[in-house]
Amino acid sequence: MSWELFVGLRYLRARRRGAFLSLISAISLLGVTIGVATLNIVLAVMTGFEQDLRDKILGFNPHVVVVSYSGPIERQADVLERVRAVDGVVAAAPFVYGQAMLTVGRNVSGVVVRGIDPGAAGAVVDVERHIEHGGLAGLATPHRLTLPPEEGGGTVELSGLLLGRELARQLGVGSGDVVSVVSPLGTPGPAGMVPRVKRFVVAGLFDSGLYDYDTTLAYMAVPDAQRFFDLREGVTGIEVRVRDIYAARGVARAIEAALGGFPYRARDWMEVNRNLFSALKLEKVVYGIVLCLIVVVAAFNILASLTMVVKEKRRDIAILKSMGGSNGSIGRIFILNGAVIGVAGTLLGNLLGLGGCWLLAHYRFVELPKDVFLVTTLPVRMDPINFLVVATVSVGICVIAALSPARRAASLVPVEVIRYE
Repeated sequence: MSWELFVGLRYLRARRRGAFLSLISAISLLGVTIGVATLNIVLAVMTGFEQDLRDKILGFNPHVVVVSYSGPIERQADVLERVRAVDGVVAAAPFVYGQAMLTVGRNVSGVVVRGIDPGAAGAVVDVERHIEHGGLAGLATPHRLTLPPEEGGGTVELSGLLLGRELARQLGVGSGDVVSVVSPLGTPGPAGMVPRVKRFVVAGLFDSGLYDYDTTLAYMAVPDAQRFFDLREGVTGIEVRVRDIYAARGVARAIEAALGGFPYRARDWMEVNRNLFSALKLEKVVYGIVLCLIVVVAAFNILASLTMVVKEKRRDIAILKSMGGSNGSIGRIFILNGAVIGVAGTLLGNLLGLGGCWLLAHYRFVELPKDVFLVTTLPVRMDPINFLVVATVSVGICVIAALSPARRAASLVPVEVIRYE
């Protein structure tokens, strides 16, 4: 141990004359600890929220969406073949997108209808992983039902429909029940526009974990969606799954090149959800800056305590200089004081932050309203990079706070101090 560090540690110890200064040092240590722990926990929650939201969005949305500015894609087989040949593409499937209303008795709800290929959609999106009742196979096979007597009786074959759990609860239906899908566009008739209505059987229920999806999303097979939205053989677009989600933008540009550019447009998942993830990233930065102020306040305590130590130890500093201590050595004593408080507070803060993150991750005692925050509990993802950055910034702030007292101590003239003291 260097003599500078030895003397610095002696100054931090509590004695009868220096008890007040040691109390301020302890308060500074506590402030650094709380600031580092709070910052680590908040960053872990924000990172977990971002990753959890990303995983849920990508579970129901493709990595890349290919659409045409000219309207529905008519030559889907040719487009699919060229898309699947692009390097980095794992799977591709057609989809149909439209808006409609679901009615059951007097219950009505607006929905977004997605027509998917039940045989290929599982390779592109992870819908099957979230299905609670039924499955995608129920969309591809007709369901034979016997109508009630008030509807004429008899046996009919109806196509399947996959609904979100919250949407089914709002409509009061379950697997095997019949719902009517109403298109707002309608078809022309003698009396004007007549709404297009078709009955479907609820073939299954899914729970995505995202309230907006569970209340507004319905799946049907591509052929049924084409007939319902009067697209003939056309589809709205092609959904694509890529090997590396962070390379989706490059794959999207390659798909556009393979399709010859306009009128085709490929959009990756980051571009589609740009506003949401940009807002989350901005919130993380703002929270980090605000919570860093806790460490800055603790650094001001370090500045005050070391300034008082310099004032009280003027005679000791003069004696050390008279014995051959250089200005740099005297300055290092107080810089090491700030560094010791910063390192100790940062280590304790990291341990406290790890403990808090572990409690939040395992016991999930913080409940959130699902329709507001999209998740029911606080998601926690501990990133070592975040902990390292917080530790570096914390120790750096504490060392910077010690520079002014260290400079003042190094500039003391021993003769002047000994003359008057």
